[in-house]
Amino acid sequence: MGRLSRWARKFGLARTLCLALLVALAALRVADPLPLEELRLRTFDIYQTIRPRQSPQRPVIIADIDEASLKKIGQWPWPRTVVADLVTRLTEAGAVAIAFDVVFAEPDRMSPGVAAQTYRDLDEATRRKLQELPSNDQVLANAIKRSRVVLGESGQDSADTGSLVKLPGVGIAALGGDPKPFLVRYPGLLPNVPELESAAAGRGLFNTVAERDGIIRRVPIAMAARGDIMPSLAFEMLRVATQSTTLLLKSDSVGIKSVGLPGFEVPTDRKGRLWIHFSGHDVNRYISAADILTGSFDRSRVANKLVLIGTSAIGLLDTKTTPLDPVLPGVEVHAEILENVLTKATLSAPHDAAGAEILAALAVGILIIAFAPILGSATLLGLGAAVIALMIGTSWYFFVQHKLLYDFTYPLLSSLIVYLTLVFGNYFSEQAQKKQIRSAFGQYLSPALVEQLAKSPEKLVLGGEQRDMTIMFSDVRGFTSISEQYKSDPQGLTTLMNRLLTPLTNAIINRKGTIDKYMGDAIMAFWNAPIDDPQHQINACDAALDMLDRIETLNGERQTEAEAGGVPFLPLKVGIGVNTGPCVVGNMGSDLRFDYSVLGDSVNLASRIEGQSKSYGLPIIVGSRTAAAANGKFAALEIDYLAVKGKKEPETVFAILGRAEMAGSAEFRHLSDLNNVMLACYRARDWDGADAALAKLRDAGKAAGK
Repeated sequence: MGRLSRWARKFGLARTLCLALLVALAALRVADPLPLEELRLRTFDIYQTIRPRQSPQRPVIIADIDEASLKKIGQWPWPRTVVADLVTRLTEAGAVAIAFDVVFAEPDRMSPGVAAQTYRDLDEATRRKLQELPSNDQVLANAIKRSRVVLGESGQDSADTGSLVKLPGVGIAALGGDPKPFLVRYPGLLPNVPELESAAAGRGLFNTVAERDGIIRRVPIAMAARGDIMPSLAFEMLRVATQSTTLLLKSDSVGIKSVGLPGFEVPTDRKGRLWIHFSGHDVNRYISAADILTGSFDRSRVANKLVLIGTSAIGLLDTKTTPLDPVLPGVEVHAEILENVLTKATLSAPHDAAGAEILAALAVGILIIAFAPILGSATLLGLGAAVIALMIGTSWYFFVQHKLLYDFTYPLLSSLIVYLTLVFGNYFSEQAQKKQIRSAFGQYLSPALVEQLAKSPEKLVLGGEQRDMTIMFSDVRGFTSISEQYKSDPQGLTTLMNRLLTPLTNAIINRKGTIDKYMGDAIMAFWNAPIDDPQHQINACDAALDMLDRIETLNGERQTEAEAGGVPFLPLKVGIGVNTGPCVVGNMGSDLRFDYSVLGDSVNLASRIEGQSKSYGLPIIVGSRTAAAANGKFAALEIDYLAVKGKKEPETVFAILGRAEMAGSAEFRHLSDLNNVMLACYRARDWDGADAALAKLRDAGKAAGK
């Protein structure tokens, strides 16, 4: 949990939030709510508006029951004998197949037998003669038998649709499992009258299912009605025209993949629906039914064509809305379907489209999360424009070149949401960071400095002032050996250093010191700046002793942890060097970045003194001016004259062993006397006397616990 928290802090809360948001947006695409689907469909509508299907070929003709036909022949429904004449004329003109986008669900009320029963003033001979004539339905059935005709039927949401003549159905071959659960289903079916059903070469459903906004974009080309799989009117027409006997449905565990006939395999969505690539309303598809009945039409327009019989008359209410036409005769939708299939121009939304869109959204989102915080606004704007162009261009390329529908709106919307979240997240993070920085400066650079800079921002300029200051350097002894224990766990070494530097820092801050910088395991600090501290030497020595106490406490904790974990324990030890002298303190650096730091010869000497603490085997060594100010307040022993490279005069250095109570003890006075004797012999080159005094000094030190 701690590592996760540290990673989150390093990675950034805003970035972490955006990653979680990306996952949520991916789940949203899988769920595909209505607004997201609507946006995608509207985008595909725009594509079709910009680039409608070009249709130079006219494999389909519509025999149109138009307003002119109704005016000339009469209102619909026409007598079935007239419809029979229409079928006959089209057959004679060379129509390959004929399909009705109408249903003849009831017997013709204008049949001779019906007239014989209806008219009261007929003589008996005429009545018998009318009853002996074939019905209009039979006349139409005979015309249908002499041609290849597909009758339209209507799937019904209600199962109560009356009796149904059971006729041999279309052969269904299912590859990959039962397709019925995925198909558009109708519990009921509205068929034609039995005479016509028995005579027809095929039967297909002319149902077209609009999207939720009422626009026709996809139409099912295979459906389930009354429990049986049935082809659509257009696809059944193709089957009859090609004299095929079987409809092939390919599916997998998640839905339909394609519907096919020999020579035709049409990719569909998971419900068996075909995406129509519309070319728009075209009057050249239409021939007036009245002209066909009178023979005043160009027979070459019908020869070797598929002919749909339907209506464009507004009063018959068979109109649909498509992406290109707000009002389009329903029969022309079937013509568009046939042209799509015959010219291999159908659109297709691949089954992996959602996965590809999610991957695109994740890829772009991750790039935004990775680079947006570190790129300049102009660069980011340029890259954003390039990414948007790439998304739209890729989607458009697949639409134009491969008739594939890949949506760019979801990845684009997802990327925009992630970007805005990152922007606002970083804004709030920066506000929190400013507060944290103020707190951090107060903890690590001295609250007094932070407060002074807050009150006087003009001090945040380059330059400094000369002061008499006390400088401290501290360094961990044997750090290489300690690091070796953590060679496979660098994060553990970082944690250890933080555990060490935190108490050492607190010891300095609590005694009015200012942390100048951290250098790995080393600390540089100073006193008497930015605010005056008359007792800066004493505070520095006191802080040094407190640092040793805190390290001892930390080592005790670490030893307990090591024993519990069964690992070797290496105690932490530090060497501390303190020196007092004139320095320049202030903002050092460049116009782009500067630090509040200290410079001067006294600083260099403090660093050299700290370096010698290891040679003398003592934890705290101070310069002469520091020791002079601390005299009587700390237990200090003179050590040696220290010759520093670059300096002509040697520096007298002292060891700080304890505070005032130790300095006043009899044991320390005895220790100090022996030390003075040893130094006197040493400087007089009385090596035997120095050696004897040193032996006594060691014994006294052991007795005193030092």
